[in-house]
Amino acid sequence: MKRFWKWVRNIIICLFLLSILQVVIFKFVPVYYTPYMVSNNITQLFTEGKIECEHTWVPLDKISPKLPLAVVASEDNLFMDHSGFDFKQIEKAQDEAEKGKRLRGASTITQQTAKNAFLWHGKSYIRKGLEAYYAVLIEFIWGKKRIMEVYLNSIEMGENIYGAEAVAQKHFNKSANKLTAGECALIAATLPNPKRFNSAKPSNYIQKRKAKILSLMGKVPPVNFD
Repeated sequence: MKRFWKWVRNIIICLFLLSILQVVIFKFVPVYYTPYMVSNNITQLFTEGKIECEHTWVPLDKISPKLPLAVVASEDNLFMDHSGFDFKQIEKAQDEAEKGKRLRGASTITQQTAKNAFLWHGKSYIRKGLEAYYAVLIEFIWGKKRIMEVYLNSIEMGENIYGAEAVAQKHFNKSANKLTAGECALIAATLPNPKRFNSAKPSNYIQKRKAKILSLMGKVPPVNFD
């Protein structure tokens, strides 16, 4: 039994060190492929017999500065100030759930980035726990600029379309650094469900969300990484 617990301890230490190594590596190396992309591709292969995955990594300075502002305004307006978690939003979501209201997400951009870069999608306490752990690591090791860079390159922005450059090319026929404020707001408007909503063919609902996000973009603090 003593030997067993020693093995358990050693495995935990190895996994801990491996996770830190992962985060350190991806502080400098582009995240060309994520676990979510792999999962989607495997599903496609077995259900459709083919793989579709639009993704081109570009550095943050090759993305319109309006896009970070749009996603902060839409998804996480305290991104530049919090340490990875928006506890007020978490508490609000819990209160609404207890009152029987529809469950809504309270994940920050940091948490979404941790999930996209290192973990699988799904609802479980284990995954949420690991997401929180990786969120702390990337806030400490990466910092806000790198978190935003990975987020804008890895998040799904359309059906099988990942990242700013891919959606800019596919939906607007231009590079990500040429996106206008309105186009950035449209992309941000689709993020709650990019498989359902299309920034190239926005519904009336998405147009309304776009208008709201554009308004918020003028009110949230500037997203300045310098």
